[in-house]
This record gives sequence, structure tokens and C-alpha cells, in this order.
Amino acid sequence: MIQRVPNIETNLEKNKVLVIYGARQVGKTTLVKDYLTKTKFKYLFFTGDDMEFSENFSKCELSFMKRVFTGTELLVIDEAQKIPNIGRALKLVVDNFENIRIIATGSSSFDLANITEEPLTGRKIVLNVYPIAQTELLSLYSPFEIESNLQDYLIYGSYPSVVTSATSVEKETTVREIANSYLLKDILAFDMVKSSKIIRDLLKLLAFQIGQEVSLTELGSNLDIDKKTVARYLDLLEKSFVIFRIDGFARNLRKEVSKMSKYYFFDNGVRNSLIANFNDLNTRNDIGMLWENFLMIGRMKRNSYSNLHPNYYFWRTYDQKEIDLIEETGGELFGYEFKWTVKSSKSKKEWLETYKNAHLEVVTKEDYFEFLR
Repeated sequence: MIQRVPNIETNLEKNKVLVIYGARQVGKTTLVKDYLTKTKFKYLFFTGDDMEFSENFSKCELSFMKRVFTGTELLVIDEAQKIPNIGRALKLVVDNFENIRIIATGSSSFDLANITEEPLTGRKIVLNVYPIAQTELLSLYSPFEIESNLQDYLIYGSYPSVVTSATSVEKETTVREIANSYLLKDILAFDMVKSSKIIRDLLKLLAFQIGQEVSLTELGSNLDIDKKTVARYLDLLEKSFVIFRIDGFARNLRKEVSKMSKYYFFDNGVRNSLIANFNDLNTRNDIGMLWENFLMIGRMKRNSYSNLHPNYYFWRTYDQKEIDLIEETGGELFGYEFKWTVKSSKSKKEWLETYKNAHLEVVTKEDYFEFLR
């Protein structure tokens, strides 16, 4: 068992809903069931796949709820996004059952968030679960062993079932299954997505542009769809935990580029699956992209699990000075450049001259573990 960092117990409160978000297969259900083996609370466990419960619960009838939930201290609903009226139903439970605690998990944040946002205002706590973070591997391996397996994380990613697969063939098979059968399934389930081919082609284009600014107009031209449709698809992909966006930072210089965004994948393995490339690092020409994507999502995991919530940006000037990641927190600017081997920075001088109280660190494979720890 990989000991996960997200802690249910410290986030669970009386008469509030703990909403656990995350992509399919990141381990939300395992996390919850592991907690249930240790909890002192009298609990009930349901899933949105249970058609009878889903139908009855979605009717929002207090008589049904009192008959089923009376005496329950902890109510757990897995795959909650599959239940119609889930937000209103959860609000009824919170408001009418004294001292009850609720856990609701969902694999589609745009679905569950939209239907719980208004009904559960002030009544929910959100916990995000990601593919395995490097520090979570410390429950199984030493830092030396983790760093020795770095190539696997860059190529196959960090989904729990991938990390625990014994061979490279198993890892590749597993991550392909996750990408094809789980992640895209969430997106294609929505009526607003008409073509799985367009979604796949869009993701492939993004996979080859990691670390580069993305033009929605250019993407639309390549896919033969309009810019607004591209923006809508990108929003869906973000909210279904496939990709995330980093915007440009600009404050002082006219020559700072800030209008376009960069997109990264929540998992390297999913990215490599989409372009069908699981080759060793020494035969690849995209190691810079893999490294940047790995560190970017690794840092987000680290900050999220440490309850740190900085603003994320990249910084670039028209004369090609660039910082990969800017974290703005507490009024301070922390810049990070991601280099696979080289420790030097061409942009350091201009960055520090432009923002006098800023910081800059270059992260390489020799010292990356502390950056993600």
C-alpha cells in the first residue's frame, strides 16, 4: 500500500461535505476505503453506480433520507457525480441530520462542481487527489531508489496502478488503458463533445507543445474547428483532470509576453500514451518537455498536499528570456527554471533586475527531489 498524503480525517467536519476530486484511477476510492477501515464513526457507503440508491437519493425526499440515514455518523457516496440533484440532496442531509459527516468523491470536477457549487455554499471542503507524488513513494522506497527510477516516472507516469506494475510492458499496457478507457470516457460522456477524434487530435497537438505558448487560433486551424470550440474543449479537458493551464506573468516590461497560455498534462504517462511513444530517454528528442511537465505537475502536487496555494505563471520576453515557472505567494515571486542537466540560466540576470525582490532557482535531475518534497 502506498501511503497517500491527502488526509481525510483532518478535513472531515460535522455537517459539512468533504468533496474529493480527482481523475479516474488516481486512488480516490482506495483512499476512502482505507480510511473506513480505521474510522470510529458509524458509516454507510453508497456509490453513484447503485441505480436504486441513486434514483431514491436524487428525489430529495426527506422521508427516505430519515429512514436510511438516521443514526449514521458518516455518509460516504462514491462516484457522486452520477447522481442527479446531488448538490441539493447533500444539502438536505447536512441541514437535517445533526452531527453527520459526509464524503463525496467525483472523477469529473466540472460535473460535480457545477451541481454542488450553489447548494453547498459554505457547506463543503474540497480535497484534490492526484497521481502518486514523489514524496508518497517514500512509504515504499528510499530517496535513492526513487531517483534511480526517475526514467519510469518520466515515461510511464505516476498513476498508482502504473507505479505498482512490475514490468515496463505492464506499465505501458496499464497507462494506455487509463488514457483510452477512463480519462477520455469522462469527456466523451458529455453531449457537447461530438467527436472523440477531435479531442484526441487536440491532445496530440498539446502533447507536442509542452513548454510552448499555445495559440487557440492555430489549434482551431489545424483541427478545422473554430476558436470558441477549441476553448470549450480545453476547458473540459482541464476540468476532467487531463491537462492544466499556466498563464504568462507580466507587470513591469512592455516586452513581457503574457497573452497566451501554456498547457501541461496531469500525468507524463498519459501524454506519452497519446503520442504512442514509450521509448527510453536516451533515444528521445523530447526529454526537455518530459522534464518540464514532470516538475510542473510534481510541484503542484507538493503545494496542494502542503496546503500551499500560490499563483502559477511562466515568464517570457520577446527577446526569448524565459522562466518556466513563477510562483507568486505572500507578495513574493519565486522563479524556477527546469534543466535536465545544465545548471546555468540565460534569463536570471534580467529576471532579477526586473523584479528586485524576486528569487530564482534552477532545478536539475541532480537536485529535483528536494524541489518536489
